[in-house]
Amino acid sequence: MDKFFNNSDIQTTVYALGTILLLAILYIIANYTLRKLGANPKYLIPRDTIKKVGTPLFLLFFAFLIGSQPLQTILRVEDFSYVIGKTSTLLIIGSITWLILVALKVTKKLIIQNYDVQATDNLKARKIYTQFNILERVFMVLVVLLAIATALISFESIREFGISLFASAGVAGIIIGFSAQKMIGTILAGIQIAITQPIKIDDVVIVEGEWGRIEEITLTYVIIAIWDKRRLIVPTPYFIEKPFQNWTKSSSDIMGTVFIHTDYHVPFDELRGELTRILESTELWDGKVNVLQVTDAKERSVEIRALMSALDSPTAWDLRVLVREKLITFLQENYPESLPHTRLYIKNMNDQEAEKE
Repeated sequence: MDKFFNNSDIQTTVYALGTILLLAILYIIANYTLRKLGANPKYLIPRDTIKKVGTPLFLLFFAFLIGSQPLQTILRVEDFSYVIGKTSTLLIIGSITWLILVALKVTKKLIIQNYDVQATDNLKARKIYTQFNILERVFMVLVVLLAIATALISFESIREFGISLFASAGVAGIIIGFSAQKMIGTILAGIQIAITQPIKIDDVVIVEGEWGRIEEITLTYVIIAIWDKRRLIVPTPYFIEKPFQNWTKSSSDIMGTVFIHTDYHVPFDELRGELTRILESTELWDGKVNVLQVTDAKERSVEIRALMSALDSPTAWDLRVLVREKLITFLQENYPESLPHTRLYIKNMNDQEAEKE
């Protein structure tokens, strides 16, 4: 019996089989646990996430398996132990990176699913969407860069080459640094937008004279959906360096105005009553603001402003169009003399002679 246990080949085989069995048991337990969590609606892990985790989890256990020294001894591949070891290291780094990226996406999905951007009052939801969309990209880039750096550092020859390259590239590094300054500034502007949020997803903005909604925000550029289905691509530093209009910065509701030019004979009280009737008859009005004022009096006409409120800017636009049309129709049908007129007074000959006398 002592001879049996003192045999190095037998010990190696036992260690190898024990390693394989342990890793297999751990993999089965982890896989079974994740599937149970995904199948039970009380838990937070979505079912489709289990499938995404399965592949990197298998690669991780496989990397530990092929990196096992007893297994290499049994398979008699000790001569390739360096290559196998580096392969195992790269697989471990890659699978862990994969798992972290999946975890980031799952975390984002679990958080933003509690907020509805399509809701009427969606200010908080748009804030959350904007922050997570940008910060997710930042963390993904950082995780991938760290994974690549870790993989390169694991190779001594590449590490020495990198050190010598950095040591001999001082001037080149300065030139590259100045060249990349614009790109770095753009990325930092994207991060600043995620934190300070001068704009958010689905914000209504006016940029370069164009009215539209913020459709997508990345680290380097912003996509604005114009009302006529065009897309305006704007670099992120624009929203840090230049002024622009944001109609939904603090809330979705907005004021709408309608200007009408009329004659001096217009009955203001009747026009106010008609504005009230128009607003109360439509669902576009949110019931908050209803004002009609004379804002200017010119030599030939009177400027009247109708002020109203709506839940959001598209609704406010439709409400303004409706009110303008209805008010003009009201004046045409009931007070046509209130429409703007150009008056021309012609004196007759008797009047001129009377003035001369």
